Amino acid sequence: MPTLDQIRACFSGDRFATEAAGVIIDLAEPGHAVCSMPIRPIHLNANSVPMGGAIFTLADFTFAVAANGHSQRITVTQQVSVTFLSPSRGKTLIAEAKCLKAGRTTCLYAVDVTDDLGAQVAHLTVNGYTVDKPPKGA
Repeated sequence: MPTLDQIRACFSGDRFATEAAGVIIDLAEPGHAVCSMPIRPIHLNANSVPMGGAIFTLADFTFAVAANGHSQRITVTQQVSVTFLSPSRGKTLIAEAKCLKAGRTTCLYAVDVTDDLGAQVAHLTVNGYTVDKPPKGA
């Protein structure tokens, strides 16, 4: 089983989430992950709250870590339903992804996004599609 540092190294290739957005992997277990994102000025919309795209990036990346961090296969986002619940007033967003059902080729995850003040910011359901990794060099 990979360590948290190995999973972080693997996902460092997702440069948009890790470098541009600043997402940090805090926990990675099979079918479960927690990631956080310190809120920076670039994440804010014209109303001075984190924009939906920033929240979605954190949630989608957290799903990817939960679904792929311990898998020999590749799971990609197939469909997402997002409900934005309240604006964040905190300094950090936290996303937690949990597997609800994993089948041979599809899965369903719930992702909840909160802030460090306890506000429920968003709830997502994510349908994933799972395939075998291509052979090396293919």
